[in-house]
Amino acid sequence: MSGARLTYIGGPTLLIEYGGWRLLTDPTFDPPGRRYRFGPGISSRKLSGPAIDLAELGSIDAVLLTHDHHGDNLDDAGRAVLRSAGQVMTTVAGARRLRELLGGRVTGLRAWSTAALEAPGRPALEVTATPCRHGPPLSRALVGDVVGFALHRPDRQGGDVWISGDTVLHAGVREVADRVDVDTAILHLGGVRFPLTGPLRYSMTARDAVELYRLLHPRVVIPVHYEGWAHFRQNRDAAEREFARAPRELRERIRWLAAGVPTEPTS
Repeated sequence: MSGARLTYIGGPTLLIEYGGWRLLTDPTFDPPGRRYRFGPGISSRKLSGPAIDLAELGSIDAVLLTHDHHGDNLDDAGRAVLRSAGQVMTTVAGARRLRELLGGRVTGLRAWSTAALEAPGRPALEVTATPCRHGPPLSRALVGDVVGFALHRPDRQGGDVWISGDTVLHAGVREVADRVDVDTAILHLGGVRFPLTGPLRYSMTARDAVELYRLLHPRVVIPVHYEGWAHFRQNRDAAEREFARAPRELRERIRWLAAGVPTEPTS
């Protein structure tokens, strides 16, 4: 999807503008300072706010919500975006929880299921959910369901945008390389850990991103969701040190988006 314009708002929140479509990932617009509970004995504090105020966001055609049950992916202000968006795509469990709020405007997707975005005067887009595992093996009961998203134009070959979602690197994520022709890889990094669970990780690191690049060979790699919260263990500086040891080909394809600045990533 060459020609897409991306605006990094903060955390996992990204505005994607393409062919007249305005899509938003994981809306988080609460101010910083609050602590959010993620599960029994697990919480985190938000350290920085969004680069764009909610009042400046404008209309949203569809929200791509990787999961609805963690405050660093959907917060109270972000729920206002869901109410005003044309459509919301998320997990099957999330769609059930949001049905009372959104009615028929929410679609639940399992991994490798696909929904269509269609409107007069705009290119049709296919949105395919991709596998995530938001923690170590057997952690699903604690962390819940999560999906990533691949955006594809059915009238063109290749050039897909892939949003990894909050996940560790596992077999389901590696499967993306076999099933999606990724042009732009938007990777949720940060190496999340919590004191209660010690060394266990709940999201990818820069080292994982290097391995994924070798599998996917995307034109552009865009890190997101690596800053702004107390539970991240690998910020941009730490990620860049890891990337500095990666092959030159990858180093030349990483794009750190300036927050709040619309950007058309180029290789």
